Amino acid sequence: MVTPRGLGALLLLLLASGEENPTEEPRDVCRKRIDEDQYAAFDLEGKAECFTKCGQLGSDPCDVGSLQRYWLNYEIHLVEKSLLERVNMSFVKALVQNFSTNTPDDLFFSLKPSQIPRQVMKDEHKPPDRVRLPKSLFGSLPGNRSVVRLAITVLDIGLGNIFKGPRLSLEEGGSVLNNHLVGLSVGHTPVTRLAEPLEITFSHQRQPPNMTVTCVFWDVTKGPTGDWASKGCSTEPGAERTVCRCDHLTFFALLLRPILDQATVQALTRISQAGCGVSMIFLAFTISLYIALRLSRQRFKSEDAPKIHVALSASLFLLNLAFLVNVGSSSKGSSAACWARGAIFHYFLLCVFTWMGLEAFHLYLLVIKVFNTYFGRYFLKLSLVGWGLPALIVIGTGSANSYGLYAIHDQENRTSLELCWFREGTAVRALYTTVHGYFFITFLFSAVILALVAWKIFTLSSATAGKEHGQNRKGVLTVLGLSSLVGVTWGLAVLTPLGLSTVYVFTLLNSLQGVFIFCWFTSLYFRSQSTTSSFSGTARLDQAHSVSHE
Repeated sequence: MVTPRGLGALLLLLLASGEENPTEEPRDVCRKRIDEDQYAAFDLEGKAECFTKCGQLGSDPCDVGSLQRYWLNYEIHLVEKSLLERVNMSFVKALVQNFSTNTPDDLFFSLKPSQIPRQVMKDEHKPPDRVRLPKSLFGSLPGNRSVVRLAITVLDIGLGNIFKGPRLSLEEGGSVLNNHLVGLSVGHTPVTRLAEPLEITFSHQRQPPNMTVTCVFWDVTKGPTGDWASKGCSTEPGAERTVCRCDHLTFFALLLRPILDQATVQALTRISQAGCGVSMIFLAFTISLYIALRLSRQRFKSEDAPKIHVALSASLFLLNLAFLVNVGSSSKGSSAACWARGAIFHYFLLCVFTWMGLEAFHLYLLVIKVFNTYFGRYFLKLSLVGWGLPALIVIGTGSANSYGLYAIHDQENRTSLELCWFREGTAVRALYTTVHGYFFITFLFSAVILALVAWKIFTLSSATAGKEHGQNRKGVLTVLGLSSLVGVTWGLAVLTPLGLSTVYVFTLLNSLQGVFIFCWFTSLYFRSQSTTSSFSGTARLDQAHSVSHE
């Protein structure tokens, strides 16, 4: 016999078990295959929870392919089976409406994510997010229908794994802009190869320079679950909006992807570390050769040109060393230690820029302004500029507390790289002023001087073409050697927005600058006597003119 107290406990257990079902259902929905068309409000809400759950750590595995097919078929359901004309839920907004196939004008719709899509007039103020359907679209539909039912959907897919696909894998670190998809459907009837493409405008904030946007559509033929593709779509990027033009109907989105994603940053870091290590070895050889020449050649002690070359080599050696230490131990130690590493790295970077500018200044005196160029204590004055000016800039920057831990994040807010550098936020202005601006000034000066020197060298080559053979080839080699001294490889940074390949070229060549300096140094001071007499007028000026400065 069940006592009243036992009966109450039994009812309590039954009620408790009944209350658990709703919380279990969404988790089961994310796991199981979905074969039936269940699009009641309760079903939609349950499956919408998977947008977030199918990406959380520790969550149950989801049937991503089945869930994606469910939402792809939802538009077909709205067109062919539902009587709804508007859907207004937090995760999906839809407009379903009949249109004449003989419509005389293009159709325009507002796609504001917080509102149900609505038709707007052509002359009405253009909303930031909108779609334009050409009138030719309706006339190109198969069959002799006079009316076509069209569904326009804005779907919020959240931060999970649904509608991400291999193209937005964790290694690449991209995302769908605002996690919103725009769907266009006329039911099961496929609409492809439109004579005039439809236009979808996505509004967004001004993107960082290391980001790229691409108009894409969901292609169910890619892989077992589908993936994003861009065939048949063109992208017209803008500062605050991007226009997508596509020749078919389906689900569309705007992919936002970092040019330097996590995998790319790691690859570039390894290339830089290897290149810096090799450069340090050759820079050490350069400094050792200079010391040996000073001990073996009495005249070599008074020459200024090799001193400038070695000063540049020493600053570049120390910069490479600071970079290796910085990347290898950026997240370790106290904030004060990170501040110091950032300041040291900044100092040697500015020293390299300064000494490359002084190399260009010395070239100007040797080749362009040959006469009346005497300076007392010439190299001492250059050293005060080469080592002292960067110190003043670093002291001023450090007093503003601009150094700290700097992290590069991808669009999933994962850290791709950490190093001690300029702090994020208020220190950005100091970064652009003391690094980008300083580099631009020194590089522009060096590039102008190198161009003038090249013009002098090839003018000399053309004048002596009848007397000496191979002058043009030797002139090219001379210009290449001088370009390593004035930092032409650093100038490749301006080409990096052209694509990822230029980023790799810049990283590789720039990290090997020390190797190029070593090759130039040895060719300049370890040639045979016959080669010395014919290699370059610039090299002779380099050695003859530098004695007069002391």
